[in-house]
Amino acid sequence: MTARDALQTQLERGIATLGLDLSNSVVERLLDYQALLQRWNTAYNLTAVRDPAEMIARHLLDSLAILPYVRGASLADLGTGPGLPGLVLAIAAPGRQVLLVDSNGKKVRFLREAIRALKLEGVSAVQSRVEAVEGQFDCVTARAFASLADMLGWGGHLLAPEGIWLAMKGKRPDEELPGVPAGFAVRAIHTLDVPGVDGERHLLELSRA
Repeated sequence: MTARDALQTQLERGIATLGLDLSNSVVERLLDYQALLQRWNTAYNLTAVRDPAEMIARHLLDSLAILPYVRGASLADLGTGPGLPGLVLAIAAPGRQVLLVDSNGKKVRFLREAIRALKLEGVSAVQSRVEAVEGQFDCVTARAFASLADMLGWGGHLLAPEGIWLAMKGKRPDEELPGVPAGFAVRAIHTLDVPGVDGERHLLELSRA
């Protein structure tokens, strides 16, 4: 068994555990993304995760765990880093317009190369502070890059009137809930069980109040 075969087995088992049904071509593309990230990471230090199997769990499966909650025709991923969860979601569920936002130039260069290499349509990456981004999106995702108060304070303008904001967190952020700005409301808090990831994972669904 090659190293890629082992990673594919791990990824496919994780996808099944999450209850997702993804095509073989999506799995191949996810593995291509992981390989590209691993290659770039040696030179550009895009993520602290070095081990390929750990990348599958902590990056790919962690991102895929929120796929059932994503909806709408457009998505903005704020503080995306090397494309987490936004690029993974774009690969897994093609067809929506996806904007990947990060202020780090190295990470945005990687994202643009990944979009090109993986031939992802409707996906773009912008180097920007969140508060400077324009437009409105049906779905906004953010993976623990700031407190709920800061996330919504900087990026709340990007959420369409009927849109949904998906905030990925580790432990349940009960102490942050009082800081949710006026005009927004927490609709649900989901406990996520991500295969191969130790520690708590939670997803908060927020909307305009």
